[in-house]
Amino acid sequence: MDHAEEARKLFREGYNCAQAVFCAFCDQTGFSRDDAARLASSFGGGMGRLREVCGAMSGALLALGMLRGYDDPLDPSAKAGHYRLVQEFAGRFRTRCGAILCRELLRDVPVTPGGVPENRTEEFYARRPCLRLTGEAASILEELLSETAAARKKEEN
Repeated sequence: MDHAEEARKLFREGYNCAQAVFCAFCDQTGFSRDDAARLASSFGGGMGRLREVCGAMSGALLALGMLRGYDDPLDPSAKAGHYRLVQEFAGRFRTRCGAILCRELLRDVPVTPGGVPENRTEEFYARRPCLRLTGEAASILEELLSETAAARKKEEN
């Protein structure tokens, strides 16, 4: 599956940026689309339209945690290893997209007040980089997952 294309498709269907990326990886996380969409719903618009951390990045990091995260709070090496992956993801995203904060990525897009998102029109898609960002986030995550799988396989041999 081309996760980047799936993320862009889901964003065009109306899912927020975080939902689009996280739901694109349902084939790997095992989440149903409904559950994935609910879990990621708070992170769209840089966390509920606050324009903090980019929602596409947040959705990718939710999937990264599910697929390569740690669950033992007493395993500092697992925690450190996962945080290195998060930092690697953020570095790649920043390099390709220019920033990791929604307000910086959307600096030229006026903010509409309140919690109501804008209608998805062709003008909406034309003046925002969000469609491209969802694809980039999914692409970077796919790369990291592939690289970590290759590294694990190498360690096993």
